[in-house]
Amino acid sequence: MIGHLRRTPAILLCLAALILAAGAAVPAGAADNAAPAVENAAGAPAAAPAPAPAPPAVINTGDTAWLLVSAALVMFMTPGLALFYGGMVRRKNVLGTVVQSFIVLGLISVEWVLVGYSMAFGPDVRGIIGDLSWAGLSGVGLAPFKDYAATVPHQAFMIYQMMFAVITPALITGAFAERFRFSTYLVFTLLWALLVYNPVAHWVWGIGGWIRNLGALDFAGGTVVHITSGVSALAAALVVGKRKGFGTDNMSPHNLPMTVLGAAILWFGWFGFNAGSALAAGELSTSAFVATHTAAATATLSWTFVEWFHRGKPTVLGAASGCVAGLVAITPASGFVTPLAALVIGAAAGAVCYSAIMLKGRLGYDDSLDVVGVHCVGGTLGALATGLFATVAVNSAGANGLFYGNPKLFAIQALAAGVSLVYSFVVSLILLKVLDKTMGLRLEEEDERMGLDLSEHGEAGYNW
Repeated sequence: MIGHLRRTPAILLCLAALILAAGAAVPAGAADNAAPAVENAAGAPAAAPAPAPAPPAVINTGDTAWLLVSAALVMFMTPGLALFYGGMVRRKNVLGTVVQSFIVLGLISVEWVLVGYSMAFGPDVRGIIGDLSWAGLSGVGLAPFKDYAATVPHQAFMIYQMMFAVITPALITGAFAERFRFSTYLVFTLLWALLVYNPVAHWVWGIGGWIRNLGALDFAGGTVVHITSGVSALAAALVVGKRKGFGTDNMSPHNLPMTVLGAAILWFGWFGFNAGSALAAGELSTSAFVATHTAAATATLSWTFVEWFHRGKPTVLGAASGCVAGLVAITPASGFVTPLAALVIGAAAGAVCYSAIMLKGRLGYDDSLDVVGVHCVGGTLGALATGLFATVAVNSAGANGLFYGNPKLFAIQALAAGVSLVYSFVVSLILLKVLDKTMGLRLEEEDERMGLDLSEHGEAGYNW
């Protein structure tokens, strides 16, 4: 096992490589959104009058304000996730769990500025990835980039998308909570963003992405965020293995009020996640807002009543988990479905995700905080439901689903979900195996029994 002094600089080497790549991709003196100069040859015959230039894009201050507020809401979801996960672990692991979410605000934000945004949304390379011409935000200025958002500054769109990139790898941490090395976690998160999140984001959302060109719909990240993170969490749970004492020790949540507070913050922030994905303040953002709340409310009830029937008591953790399951499932569909369809999706999410959580015991893997059952299953459910319930009556830029006479959309949604599931699982599995051999994934047994807080960070969450 390589010692701590050799493990810790690995993340610094990765960041240094990103900085060098970004520097090499930015031409000296490049100006944001600069157009190449055109020179006419001296004495050339007079050319025909050039067509009048297109009027410059006009920034809409209302749309810009809404998108920036939405970016802040999505950013707030990551600390909310830290509280949601932090309350569900044992007391000795609360700080170690919270910091796994909090640290990505720094790590992935830097990665996004250097190369991540260019890889995910930059000029297309064969439908697979964006090139590095926007590395270091070269050319990403304050004028609108109409192919993504015509009424807001390009940097507003970029910073909004950054917050999605931040929270996605943080979701994975719930699967290996209470047993993962912090140094290895930093390297895994950075590599996962580069090799999984950025390519899939380009496939689904980037101009020229091959899944986007198929006509797949993912309004706010059911495929890009929840399927990728959820199935990667499954790979992590399988490779890392079960917690010491799993099945014999008491591993009950140590602070459920903290978890409920985290769930409430997630619910609040999710309006920026989904309604903000309209990229404008208007009818579509309103429709997505209503669909989001309707699905979350219905899934809270659905999970609660299914659990009540199955276990004899309704639990607080179940209600909190139900609301998150509904939010996950409605995410890809939120900009394409009616309120009644959102209600059906929410009801299905609560019941299906609860059943998936119950199934993990039979399958024998230790997904500590139920990431697979909520995010992988809920995200897949939402992607497929979009293929059933989407209608151009809600969003003319979308498509009709199976229930509106277009079975092709359901097939496309299934293909997009299936490819994302397989790709994310395989790449995550390889990353985890390599890091396990080189750095080690989990704590030594003595350190794990001591807890992440003391063994990894030298702190205690609570001092009485």
